[in-house]
Amino acid sequence: MMRTESVTSAQNPKIKELLALQEKSRLRRGKCLFVAEGRREIGHCIEAGFNIRTLFICSGIIPEDEVEAILEKGGAGIRGEQPNIIDVPAALYEKIAFRGSTEGIIAEVHMKDLSLGDIRTGENPLVVVLESVEKPGNLGAVLRSADAAGADAVIICDPLTDIYNPNLIRASIGAVFTVPVVATESEMAIRWLKDNRIQILTAQLQDSRQYYDTDMTRGTAIVLGTESTGLTEIWRKNADAHIRIPMLGRLDSLNVSVSAAVLLYEAVRQRNR
Repeated sequence: MMRTESVTSAQNPKIKELLALQEKSRLRRGKCLFVAEGRREIGHCIEAGFNIRTLFICSGIIPEDEVEAILEKGGAGIRGEQPNIIDVPAALYEKIAFRGSTEGIIAEVHMKDLSLGDIRTGENPLVVVLESVEKPGNLGAVLRSADAAGADAVIICDPLTDIYNPNLIRASIGAVFTVPVVATESEMAIRWLKDNRIQILTAQLQDSRQYYDTDMTRGTAIVLGTESTGLTEIWRKNADAHIRIPMLGRLDSLNVSVSAAVLLYEAVRQRNR
């Protein structure tokens, strides 16, 4: 049986901290904590080896045996200990839930600080690189595509958003935990890719060829920038090839998450034909 603590007031310090972690990136970084919500997302988080500090549950929504099953997936805990479990009534849960669902489970989780050296790749790795992509929803969608395509990692260069932003976690439906995600500088990412003999394919309109005319069966990094400004010169200069997706209408670009999906699945197609 789980040991639970009951909290009924929104003025409780633990509730206030939870809400602050959801809203403030600086606090998340300072405490090295973030918030994950939902059965699926927390399950992926635990399976990926993240340590849960506190679980907030609404026992009127999620049965205790289901909470225990989620925790048992990865032996969740902090340094071998079980997380604190706080049971809140439905009215309070509605106030602390980040999204408008009734899943009944929210977790405070210890961050993992992954570096390029932590990425483990097999033969002919497939990597996504995003430069200065700001919107959490776009990043989350790219992570979903990266997971679906079996990518080895996602590297976020010169990041303008927090990878533990609740919107990003929600948009990724937990893929932020299933795919290794590393935030670094462009120069370091380029050096790592070259050291690991991974070709750099930059998605850009200028001086480029159709993406399906480029060999992606070898180790490949697909590099994308923002829709408004594209990639900076450092990536263009260090690319092994410049590729583009045909645009047959009047617009000149796709959403970055759509572009990532198209290019990732071209790599999958080439590797499985």
